[in-house]
Amino acid sequence: MSLSNKAQNKAIMYSHPTCGYCDLMREELLEKSIQFEEIDVSKQPEMWEEVEKLSGGDRITPVLVNSDGKVEIGFRGIGCNYNT
Repeated sequence: MSLSNKAQNKAIMYSHPTCGYCDLMREELLEKSIQFEEIDVSKQPEMWEEVEKLSGGDRITPVLVNSDGKVEIGFRGIGCNYNT
C-alpha cells in the first residue's frame, strides 16, 4: 500500500469487471462506509503483478488491502481466477 493511502486511512481493492465477487465486496465496503480506492486490473494490467504478490502468486480478484495493511483474498474467501 502506498504511503498516501495509509495517510488517508483508505483500503485498496483490486478488482475485475467480470468478477461478481468484486461487486459484492464493493457493495459491502460502501454499506459499511469504508473508504477505499479501487484498482481495475483490466484497465491497469500492470497491477496484476501486485495482485500476485499479495495473493501468493494467484491472479485472483477481489483482493483487498485494508487500511491497517491486512490482506483479504476474495470476498469471504471466494474469488475469480484469471489464468493466462
